[in-house]
Amino acid sequence: MLQTLAPRTGMDALNDAVVGAIPMPPAAALLGWQAIDIQPGHVRVQYTAREEFYNPQGSIQGGFITAMLDDAMGPAAYTLLPEADFAPTLEISVSFLRPARAGRLFAEGWIVQQTRRFMRLEGQLTTEDGELIATAKATAVINRASEGGTN
Repeated sequence: MLQTLAPRTGMDALNDAVVGAIPMPPAAALLGWQAIDIQPGHVRVQYTAREEFYNPQGSIQGGFITAMLDDAMGPAAYTLLPEADFAPTLEISVSFLRPARAGRLFAEGWIVQQTRRFMRLEGQLTTEDGELIATAKATAVINRASEGGTN
């Protein structure tokens, strides 16, 4: 009897990246992305924010904060997809609540709703002490490899 392997999932690919079996995406490497917990529909990661990310006021520039939030919510979406599919961010809204400084920052991303074509995502970025830095809401469009989807 021929045994077939289950199709690989985004969760499989993320776990491979965590253990170094496949390369980390360059943006994640730049941000210092390190997985803390990866569950279906929910990801918690740590970043190493550097002084090179500072704006003229001496805090992490908002674009880096947005990138950190996006790079937590995106993998949360990917955990629920087949490996060949992807879900690029269609729109993102970030609320900046306090300045962030260089050091360890923590982000969580999770799925709020999923339809056949879209995902609604939320995320938050905190300090090591648990102080909330920023929150985000996003919409991602699901591109299925089986449908030739590109975005």
